[in-house]
Amino acid sequence: MVKTPLCVFDIKSGIFCAKCEEKIRSGEVTDLDVKIARLLMDLEGKFPVLQDVTFHKAVEAAGVLAIVVDHEDVQRMLSHGGKIIRAISDDFKRKVRVLEAKGDLRSFLEDLFFPASIVSINTIWVPDGSTEIRVVLSGKERSLPIDVKSVKKLAQRVRGITLRVDFERPPTRRLKA
Repeated sequence: MVKTPLCVFDIKSGIFCAKCEEKIRSGEVTDLDVKIARLLMDLEGKFPVLQDVTFHKAVEAAGVLAIVVDHEDVQRMLSHGGKIIRAISDDFKRKVRVLEAKGDLRSFLEDLFFPASIVSINTIWVPDGSTEIRVVLSGKERSLPIDVKSVKKLAQRVRGITLRVDFERPPTRRLKA
């Protein structure tokens, strides 16, 4: 059974116990989380690999849906030739990204920007005392499956990270005189 922040019975029935109701009322769990958890439970019959998945939350930004799971569950969600992600995408009419809940910054950013390759990651200290993460990607912006604006919003909402995204410039050819 998919592990979620809410009781399995509550998700399936739509009637929430006091504990789950409090999580929803406090904003710890959103309506989107409930919908995704219900869909994952429905998909378990077709994709038994989902029985071992721990679902944490779902975040939506600019037409992209991020599903946050444990580190080892990212590969489970992406298995079956992408059919699980396609089923979620078809149901919600959104592009879907699977991200890990905890773990190092680099792997989170690699999942976020996939299939683009990350050239470098730097921390920038801003004069107001905050920090930003600068990510330099290889290739061109149009090679990303989702736009940079959406990626920045997802990073902010999932991990509280402010991103600056740049693309590596190909070396310029010098003409011989």
